[in-house]
Amino acid sequence: MSSLRPYEILVIADPRPTDEEVTALLAQLGEQLKGLGADVANVDNWGKRRLAYEIRKQREGTYAVFTVSAEPAMVKEFERQLRLNENVLRFLSTRVPIRKKVRSAKAQPKSDEVVEEAV
Repeated sequence: MSSLRPYEILVIADPRPTDEEVTALLAQLGEQLKGLGADVANVDNWGKRRLAYEIRKQREGTYAVFTVSAEPAMVKEFERQLRLNENVLRFLSTRVPIRKKVRSAKAQPKSDEVVEEAV
């Protein structure tokens, strides 16, 4: 069994629906992720923002970011479902790198101590 990896999935939704409809869409997408076996940590709705260029004749889009722990296959299937959803203009899935713990300077041996132990 492979471990879950952290991802951030940015979704740009159609701006025409009302705020309640957008909230329902985001809840539906979160349920789809949970149905695939992913752990949804957070859904951050950024609201309407101006796009850099027109997408499907729209100059604005409603941005939302999902913070998720999932397997790569789960994310791939979710992306397939997003492509089929007409309310989603664009999306971007990014794997978040896991930061490794760095040992403090006190825990690392000094170079003099290493030489003395080796002699």
